[in-house]
Amino acid sequence: MRAEPELGTAGGSGTKSRARVRAKVPLHRSLLVRLLATSVMIAVCSVAATAWLAARTTSSAIQQEQGQLLSSDTDIYDTLVGYAAAHPNWNGVAPTLRRLAEQTGRRITLTTQTRRTIATSSTTPTAAAALPTRASAVVDPLHTDPALLPDAGANRIDPRAVGPYRLTAAERESLSGRAHKLLACLGGPGSGAALVVGPSGRPSIKITNSALGGVSGDRGCGLAGLALPVASEREPLDRLTSMVNDCLRRRHLEPVKFGVDFVVYGGPPTQTCLDTARRDQLTPYVAPAALLFVATPTGSTTTPAFHFTSANTTRVAGVAGLVLLVTVAVTVVVGTRLVRPLRALADAARRPVEEHQRVPVTTNDEIGYLAAAFNDLAQRRERMEGQRKAMVSDVAHELRTPLSTIRSWLEAVQDGIATSDQALVDSLLEEALLLQHIVDDLQDLAEADAGQLRIHPEPLLVRDLLDHVATAHLGRAETAGVTLATRADGDPELSGDPVRLRQVIGNLVSNAIRHTPPGGTVTLCAHRTADHVTIEVADTGTGISAEDLPRVFDRFWRAEKSRSRRTGGSGLGLAIVRRLTEAHGGTVTVSSTVGAGTVFTVRLPV
Repeated sequence: MRAEPELGTAGGSGTKSRARVRAKVPLHRSLLVRLLATSVMIAVCSVAATAWLAARTTSSAIQQEQGQLLSSDTDIYDTLVGYAAAHPNWNGVAPTLRRLAEQTGRRITLTTQTRRTIATSSTTPTAAAALPTRASAVVDPLHTDPALLPDAGANRIDPRAVGPYRLTAAERESLSGRAHKLLACLGGPGSGAALVVGPSGRPSIKITNSALGGVSGDRGCGLAGLALPVASEREPLDRLTSMVNDCLRRRHLEPVKFGVDFVVYGGPPTQTCLDTARRDQLTPYVAPAALLFVATPTGSTTTPAFHFTSANTTRVAGVAGLVLLVTVAVTVVVGTRLVRPLRALADAARRPVEEHQRVPVTTNDEIGYLAAAFNDLAQRRERMEGQRKAMVSDVAHELRTPLSTIRSWLEAVQDGIATSDQALVDSLLEEALLLQHIVDDLQDLAEADAGQLRIHPEPLLVRDLLDHVATAHLGRAETAGVTLATRADGDPELSGDPVRLRQVIGNLVSNAIRHTPPGGTVTLCAHRTADHVTIEVADTGTGISAEDLPRVFDRFWRAEKSRSRRTGGSGLGLAIVRRLTEAHGGTVTVSSTVGAGTVFTVRLPV
């Protein structure tokens, strides 16, 4: 693909210069690496100073704070965990908090994980809003703190969280009567057996005498029958068993079966699956996890164990001042080196356009790359300014000739030198049409440059497009003694503006006919690749020299150095071809051999 004439070789040389500059930047000279190294050095100094200061002045305070966490508030934690295990939310916890505050003399506050207050024992709004920076504990009956609630066991699930396993009043009464009968069968409370009622309301017989242990020691009383699940326990127990077995199947383990005591009867250890399933099952029945803040009535959690003495204050101020001094010094040095070439770029950019100022490239880093890019931009702007002036001159030259012809003939008629006959009118009309053609071409190019060229794509057959163009130019080809032929491999289709595409192919065909001697051939052929349709206009004309090929798409350029219209045309046709092709997302290229012919190739996306 050939570059646009406005850029010419400038675009290519600019790209190459940018690539060369980027390739010359070593890693250790990169501006990014140096800025990163500076930032890391400052950060390391700050972190080191902070770590040293913290290790020297606050280590003992941190240890004391960790050792005093809820040391005297275990009862508060246990009571609130029990409340959360028995209630699905925290709506009625406020009376409990006030009762605990009266008993312990502490100020107690419960919040969500986002520190939104749920309830507080304080009646003062300001005091209730002032929370310590660190929570005393997390109240969650499904993930208890083993140091504060050792009775929860290894699974950390509070035994008071029974959820769907809570028995009805009738079931409790029935099981209680059966348990008392079993206890009497075993010999009563003094025989080494005791009646224990769990949080769900289920009674059980606890054997304290080893002589009564085991099945053979129950004296035929049927202790196993007391452990059978009742009606309200069967459904949640079956659901729990299903959840655990699903987990075991994913781990390729054998299924298991549970009793009401959640002890596995047969099968491999399944503690992880069991704990996960129990938490999932109990979540809807317990209150969500909450942050617990326990403080003194004044708002402090513990008595401060660390005080800033004057020596500590001096030490902190000294270290902070040193870090600040190093930061300022390094920033000034690095900033000065960075700003100097940037100021040179700014001064060059503020100079008048006519001077086309260049800046020296003194570094091999990103600033050097920026300076090289600026010089490349100035060079391209200088070239574009020259092309703009040449464009104005070309337009004036192209319009002057037909206007001069029209004016001279009209003056001749006015002076009586020439007669206004049909031949003169035809000649003046031809010159006027030429002027109109040049103006229309300039308007098309202006719309393309401004991005306002309207394209109305629609599906079309390339074969029909070639036949239409060939038919339109057949008369001109016969007059010039040139054979015009079309050929399409298959039946390619594309989406494009049929009027604009006929203008593209028509300009190429018209150009080929003008430069092909009598007896020559102009061939239009098309074929499709994977994602493009290629249209070629080939002639057996005079050809274009190699040094002229890069300029064939320039505006007002002709191979004749005299810029005559001996071969016809305004010098804008090929420039319009390129603009219209690019508007369709395609490309146009040319190859030629002097004396053998020229081939223009248009590639359009399907």
